[in-house]
Amino acid sequence: MGTLVNFAPELGHWISHNLDRGCRPADIIANMVQQKFDVDLAAVLVQAFVDARLNGMPAPIDSLTLELENTQYQYETPRIAAGPIIHTADRSIRVRVRIARPVAVVLENVLSNDECEQIIDLARVRLQISTVVDPASGTNMPVDYRDSEGMFFRLEENPLIARLDHRISQLMNMPVENGEGLQVLRYTQGCKNEPHFDYLIPGNDFNKQSLLRSGQRVSTLVMYLNDVEEGGETYFPEIGLSVLPKRGNAIYFEYANSLRQVDPKSLHASSAIVKGEKWAMTKWMRERKFISVNTKESSH
Repeated sequence: MGTLVNFAPELGHWISHNLDRGCRPADIIANMVQQKFDVDLAAVLVQAFVDARLNGMPAPIDSLTLELENTQYQYETPRIAAGPIIHTADRSIRVRVRIARPVAVVLENVLSNDECEQIIDLARVRLQISTVVDPASGTNMPVDYRDSEGMFFRLEENPLIARLDHRISQLMNMPVENGEGLQVLRYTQGCKNEPHFDYLIPGNDFNKQSLLRSGQRVSTLVMYLNDVEEGGETYFPEIGLSVLPKRGNAIYFEYANSLRQVDPKSLHASSAIVKGEKWAMTKWMRERKFISVNTKESSH
């Protein structure tokens, strides 16, 4: 049975206005959460407006009937292995913290100091201003809420990256071919990444085609390549978790289940760098083999 949710017409106008001007649905949801909206309600409200546009239907005006029992994310057995130590073919990785909702695991010694240095050296000469996909055109563009520099390695492009792709695949318990290429990001003083989701929302043709090719993103591993003097934490505002960047450590989290639901509690961000700089490397896993139209397929 549906549940009637009433909302102010001004809220509907605000959502529509922000969609009109090209804001990402994830950013609209994050803004609502900052204004004390429940994250699940914010997610289904914004998705209703997105769906209305995609289907050529009128947007809701001041109420919406939601099958809330069907929209609640159903948690399943985590993909990542249980226990205090996760063994891969070439490394034993220690578990520091496990969280159930969202599924999140803080990990130690995912990378060695030498591996971190090698990755930074290889990435430094290939850095470009980080971009996201423009919701209107589907092209990559820089935005003010993501002010880092970044680059992508091709899957298994050299012996080091191949070794890491295989280690990370075993850690995330997904096939190597399902992984997007490793992305390295560099944040300098004052740089940050605002609250966002890693799963893809089909609000533009680029994301729709990517979802058709490779399926949804299901999990993320963020690895820290250096110690940061101050700032740069990865934080999850819905659960109050803040992970300090420490060389070789990582945060793993999941946000898509076998029912093809996505978890809005996976909302996360990178806080501003106060002192020093931050180097991080990210791996996204897909439902199926990752097939990109180019080597720079970006998030959202």
